Amino acid sequence: MTTPEVLFVCVHNAGRSQMAAALLHHHAQGRVTVRSAGSEPADAVDPAVVEVMAEIGLDLSREFPKPLTDDAVRAADVVVGMGCGDACPVYPGRRYLTWELPDPAGRPVEQVRPIRDEIDRRVRALLAELT
Repeated sequence: MTTPEVLFVCVHNAGRSQMAAALLHHHAQGRVTVRSAGSEPADAVDPAVVEVMAEIGLDLSREFPKPLTDDAVRAADVVVGMGCGDACPVYPGRRYLTWELPDPAGRPVEQVRPIRDEIDRRVRALLAELT
């Protein structure tokens, strides 16, 4: 059996997609290959996102936003769009999900925690489907 690959995509790859990738990587423990990317990558991961992830023991301090590439989409079995709009390329044979979630950019940690927790809930459900 091949290892499923999931790509999380948002505009800046500085918040939602970074949290989702870290959470799936953590919960999957090697059972899923995980990537994240942005259609317009920011310069750095949002500091509030780094902080709320550290609260649950996940270190994003060394992560950085990555550009969305056709190769990354082609390699993925599941592409989860998190606010990338029409910038997400579509290829046959991929499963596409859209997760409507607030953008954590510029929000205080008190407002980012519920976004993190909702992403965690969705990531766990996706993992249960994939494994």
